[in-house]
Amino acid sequence: MISFAECSARERLALLLDPGSFHEWLPPAERVTSPHLAQLGVPSAFDDGVAIGRAMLDGRNVFVAAQEGAFMGGGVGEVHGAKLVGLLQRALRDQPTAVLLLAESGGVRLHEANAGLIAVSEVMRALLDVRVAGIPVIVLIGGANGCFGGMGIVARCADHIVMSDVGRLAMSGPEVIEASHGVEEFDSRDRALVWRTTGGKHRWLTGDCDALVEDDVDSFRVAAVAAIGASKPLTLAALEQEHALLTARLHALPADTAGRDEATLLWSALGIADAQQVPDLPVEAVRALRAIP
Repeated sequence: MISFAECSARERLALLLDPGSFHEWLPPAERVTSPHLAQLGVPSAFDDGVAIGRAMLDGRNVFVAAQEGAFMGGGVGEVHGAKLVGLLQRALRDQPTAVLLLAESGGVRLHEANAGLIAVSEVMRALLDVRVAGIPVIVLIGGANGCFGGMGIVARCADHIVMSDVGRLAMSGPEVIEASHGVEEFDSRDRALVWRTTGGKHRWLTGDCDALVEDDVDSFRVAAVAAIGASKPLTLAALEQEHALLTARLHALPADTAGRDEATLLWSALGIADAQQVPDLPVEAVRALRAIP
């Protein structure tokens, strides 16, 4: 068993994909770096924190991108975002079997905020274009930095999300919530609270991810292979179903939740017995708690 969370982006690619099949576009040797970081005197990376290319997965042609959480938390800037957009636009032209995004990002880089925000919006548009073309987009989330901010939105635009129990997914990161609303609203240092409200087990129970796996590269590979041939059409019915899910979740909690653990309250409202025990349950037991339609 090899921990997905402890691997670098390129280690994940080497272990997840068919051996020796990954061909990288714009590799570090090309030295395509962010102009904004250089102007600010901030160290750059020759791949700008993301590796993109084509590969084989279980003998099938896929396009893949892997964000490097060790470089600026996987933050999205102009070049980083442009590489993701280029990958998705090339997928429209070349029609791979699927597009895989190994997401690990705190969101947009503050060093190049406007460029990063524009880049994320372009990534979302390109991703939806790929889905309309019938090419499934599969997001794998299990890195130490989680998947937050703009990349959290990107992930929820995809066909399939695979998460480990140590993965995290949300719009706003814990530190952002605390900075905006105070530690009384959300204590980002409370690791148990963070995982209860953004972690893989929570996202599985609330229907925000399609597969919950162990923190193991092979488990991610199996889940990715299973999702390859199953695109989800973008239809009005699917959008209405998503809205119904969110509405039900909004009204599931009691009106007064002050001073109480909202994650376990929500799990209880969703019909989970002994909700307090969920954080301590193994992944297999948590998977069994959710009825899959």
